[in-house]
Amino acid sequence: MTRKPLTSKSTDDVVTRRVEELDTIAAVLPMERRDELAELLTDQDVETLRHLVNEGMGANTLRALTSDLAYLQAWSLAASGRSLPWPAPEALLLKFVAHHLWDAQKRLTDPHHGMPPEVEDALRLQGFLRTSGPHAADTVRRRLSSWSTLTKWRGLQGCFASPALKSAIRLAVRAVPRTRKRKSAKAVTGDVLADLVATCRTDSLRDVRDRAILMVAFASGGRRRSEIAALRTEQLQPEDPLRTEDGSALASLSIDLGRTKTSSAESGERVYLTGRPVDALNAWLTAAKIETGSVFRAIDRWGNVSRRPLDPKAINDIVKSRARLAGLDPADYSAHGLRSGYLTEAANRGIPLPEAMEQSRHRSVQQASRYYNPANRRVGRAARLLD
Repeated sequence: MTRKPLTSKSTDDVVTRRVEELDTIAAVLPMERRDELAELLTDQDVETLRHLVNEGMGANTLRALTSDLAYLQAWSLAASGRSLPWPAPEALLLKFVAHHLWDAQKRLTDPHHGMPPEVEDALRLQGFLRTSGPHAADTVRRRLSSWSTLTKWRGLQGCFASPALKSAIRLAVRAVPRTRKRKSAKAVTGDVLADLVATCRTDSLRDVRDRAILMVAFASGGRRRSEIAALRTEQLQPEDPLRTEDGSALASLSIDLGRTKTSSAESGERVYLTGRPVDALNAWLTAAKIETGSVFRAIDRWGNVSRRPLDPKAINDIVKSRARLAGLDPADYSAHGLRSGYLTEAANRGIPLPEAMEQSRHRSVQQASRYYNPANRRVGRAARLLD
């Protein structure tokens, strides 16, 4: 579907209307790019997103779909001068693969290989491209999957299962192998966490909040940044104190995870916190005078606590900021390092993988063991036959 020419005034009116419509589903969209989305997305795009919200699709899935849709629209406009056609012809899908999975070495001798420079420049100018080189195969597959999902939600059939498309992706990946990069270069293990928490040494609201975020995210099994940002007081359930061997009592609570990346809202999954993380969380709730609603919120320059939850990106920024204050290289750490760090620390302490997965809520043993096995192997008996 191509856009009809609009006068300057009518264009402004259309964009303003789309901004207002996007505001109605702000809770599940990357609203820091709201104005940009309003210009990129068509009326039908916005209506599709509103429909998905009404269908109860998870917030994180919707954010990813919206982000991918915005990228696809921007790419289509740059590559063809038109908005995405629905359904997309097979030739356009193949062009998308050719523009994103290419051989960097071949580009040195053939400047027309891969994404054309004018398309790359247009996407970079809009902030959709931040690095050079071909895309990761997983990113291309995810965007094609989002494209396919949105096509189906429009009641249309696409060519996403065509042999030609599958073959093109397979051959491109084989020709240009890429080393898989971790989301966090280094894991935030127990010793690193202690260094980060040590930077939250004052009773300022920001220090009290960040201390609680770091300790709760780690101790609850390495929760994803989206889960920490979306945490609400209704999910917290006080539990009976746990008695220690010396007779003292440790505060305890459970967290109802609700809908997560790998579970539905009806699964009833819970994780538990005991001791210092509970104390840190309660200290924040008391200091910020939070009794209902979002747990972790923004704090302005004057020390006022917002009513809105932190953006998931803010959790990542906090980890990096605390790493910098601790004298560590912030490039080595991200919010995902808390998740990988939890499993790494569990392995270092000899906690069985199934027990650690009960807290981390990993569904796949293969995925969890990517973090768990290296630590086990390094200190295990198999690596010490001749010690």
